[in-house]
Amino acid sequence: MIFVLSARHIVVNAKRLFVWAVVESVHTVKNWYARIASADVLGAKNCVVNRVWKKTYAQIAQKKWRKKMKTKNVKSQKPTKPEIQANLKKTQQKSSSQAQRSKTKRVTLRFSPTAWAKLLYFRDKSDNEVGGFGITEADDLLCVREFITVKQQVTAVSVKFDDEAVADFFENQVDLGRKPEQFARIWLHSHPGSSPEPSIIDEETFERVFGGCQWALLFVVAQNDKTYAKLSFNVGPDGQVLIPVEIDYSQDFGPSDQGLWDAEYAANVKAAEWLSSQASKDDNSTKSDLSSYALPYDFIDEFEKMEPTERQFILDELADRPELWDEQEEVMFL
Repeated sequence: MIFVLSARHIVVNAKRLFVWAVVESVHTVKNWYARIASADVLGAKNCVVNRVWKKTYAQIAQKKWRKKMKTKNVKSQKPTKPEIQANLKKTQQKSSSQAQRSKTKRVTLRFSPTAWAKLLYFRDKSDNEVGGFGITEADDLLCVREFITVKQQVTAVSVKFDDEAVADFFENQVDLGRKPEQFARIWLHSHPGSSPEPSIIDEETFERVFGGCQWALLFVVAQNDKTYAKLSFNVGPDGQVLIPVEIDYSQDFGPSDQGLWDAEYAANVKAAEWLSSQASKDDNSTKSDLSSYALPYDFIDEFEKMEPTERQFILDELADRPELWDEQEEVMFL
């Protein structure tokens, strides 16, 4: 009985040992094959990666070589004369198109150097204002090629054109083949002070004279070369816009003619006497003849409409001329 139990115990233990041995062997075999498989996969991956890197480096090297050879061939080939001329023509066309686009983007009043020099010369001839018309070409209406004056009476604050002289000027311009937009749209005048801002009289005159035109431009240049340019549209949706001013040195221009300019100024520009008598003084007379005074534009009304700075300028000018006043001091109420 004891023997049988011992035999069964031995058999059971043997089975257990055998089973554990088999399981351990299977586990060992699995681990072994897994390590082999992992090594094979890693080796395969490394092999593929190396091939990819080799191909990539080869492509990069090939591109560098081609670029180097292309640069070498370009440097070695000298352009022919026709090729150089073609390249220059393309550059000029590109520059011209860019300049054209720039012009279309920005509307500017431009002066030829000669027209600008003449305007400043007339401005500096006296302490009064001076006015005239800007002459332009048909294909460039905002480029003043000439500055022309007509007969006018001027003061320090006003310009009055002679109606008959303006009519003669228009007739002469038409005879020269010019259209009204080339000679009767840009009103130019100067201010003896430092401000180019138009006065109330300037604005009213511009509206009265040029209000019926499709477009017109009011331009003022001050003593310090500051400028004011207002472009007015009277068709469609009416509007006004301030535009910049520049001297266009790219335009053809001729030399100045001081003698001819002096003759034109002397013939056309007459300073109006404000409070001085034109008649000869009689020793027995004690009062001035007011009928001989020249008061352009009803000066008192004009004086009341002036800005304070303009009125002060006039008073300062009058104060420097004591011959205009008699012994009894006059008072001008502002």
